[in-house]
Amino acid sequence: MAKYNIVEKKEKEASYRSMVSEQVMRELQEGILEVILNQKKFKDKNYSAKRLAEDLGTNTRYISAVVNVKFGMNYTSFVNSFRIKEALAMLTESRYYDMKMQDISDYVGFSNRQSFYASFFKTVKMTPREYRKRYLDAHPDVAEKIEAQKAKKRRARKNRKKRTNSQ
Repeated sequence: MAKYNIVEKKEKEASYRSMVSEQVMRELQEGILEVILNQKKFKDKNYSAKRLAEDLGTNTRYISAVVNVKFGMNYTSFVNSFRIKEALAMLTESRYYDMKMQDISDYVGFSNRQSFYASFFKTVKMTPREYRKRYLDAHPDVAEKIEAQKAKKRRARKNRKKRTNSQ
């Protein structure tokens, strides 16, 4: 008897996948991309496969089949891939540098910071903070610009405080 009860996973095709015609697959693929990507529904943390199916006039099994066959992943991974791409852009743009990771997580559609970190790490192989730090280390001009923005904000706060105290 083996020390660990490890059984090789058998690949099996879900029966409903073969029931979806190629034409319906293509139409649903286009619809899914339109709704999730172009309408940015990936940012809505409550936007489920069920709601997507309702919006496209189909059922969740068809949505699941199309996402699996055409995009090679499950619905959650598919949606999270767009969220991660959006987060990657935000982590490298100076206008978002003041945002906390929780705020970025919320903005791109994750329901909590832990899910964001887990999905980000799975995809990028580092944490969001590490990614931002490495980006800034590789782009000192951006880091200088961010430091200048921070200094400007500190001076503005200091001046406001002085005005408030002198009144």
